[in-house]
Amino acid sequence: MTHSNSAAPATAVPKRTCPSDTTEAEWAVLEPLLPTSACQLSTGGRPEKHPRRNVVDAIRYVNDNGCKWRSVPVDFGVPWRTVFGFFQRWRASGALARIHAEPHEQVRLHDGLDPRTVAVILDSQSVKGAETVSQDTRGFDGGKLVNGRKRHLAVDMRGLPLSVMVTKASPHDSVPARDLLFRLMSTHPELATAWADSAYGGPLIEWADSFLGLTLKTVPRRKNQNGFAVLAKRWRVERAISWIMRARRNVRDYARLISHNEAYITWTFITLMARRLTRPPRPPRTIPHPVEPVSKPKPKCIECRDRTPSALLRPR
Repeated sequence: MTHSNSAAPATAVPKRTCPSDTTEAEWAVLEPLLPTSACQLSTGGRPEKHPRRNVVDAIRYVNDNGCKWRSVPVDFGVPWRTVFGFFQRWRASGALARIHAEPHEQVRLHDGLDPRTVAVILDSQSVKGAETVSQDTRGFDGGKLVNGRKRHLAVDMRGLPLSVMVTKASPHDSVPARDLLFRLMSTHPELATAWADSAYGGPLIEWADSFLGLTLKTVPRRKNQNGFAVLAKRWRVERAISWIMRARRNVRDYARLISHNEAYITWTFITLMARRLTRPPRPPRTIPHPVEPVSKPKPKCIECRDRTPSALLRPR
């Protein structure tokens, strides 16, 4: 159930000047999703002093530009402690998860799809951790040679995430994938199929089928593949990872708590989905993506003729 913050103070909202600020259309999408203010609850509470739109814009500014919380510009008219307080309370209360879940369904309906997807794609990303990341919450990824944390994503066929989980970078992908899939199935029991790379293969496939009733399929690398190549299904989650890196706060991990790191990623996708809802719906694709399995046309027979002069082939 969504509520509107009708008890917001009459403080003037500053002029929108930053690229991360909400537009009128985006605020119309986000405002009903915010939790009810304390003064409107039966328990009562003090009215909020600052407009919530300024608070949301300040959170998006920190996430998009990667600055410190203490460096929140005074142009927003909200002290940085107040902004961080809202950021932390909405995450701890579960309000941020609802703010993310409802736009996800709205985007799918906006594009003419079923609001509940039945297929997901899994992948992970290792990110370097700053000195503010404690030793207990960081690890070394031997494959990527990264000392920090690892982000685990589960996205739908449009690349929008259903679940985000952050762990140490040291465990193999198949180990935290069990917790990710368990969380995913508890909130989305309609899921039937999941695609991932070969790191999620082996015993994890049997475990997902036996305990979760989920069909896990791996998309291996192509034969004789040298370097990077766009692979079917997997390119969608890799594109979602590139969307995460557009927010500079996600380029490197500075969060002391793992839950805060997950909140930064969640705010990145909330911003993305709010912008999609304010644009015309995407037209349906008329042709499959080049990397998807399609019927390949028969190769044409081209006659190769050696036009090298015979004089150049004679030994000297």
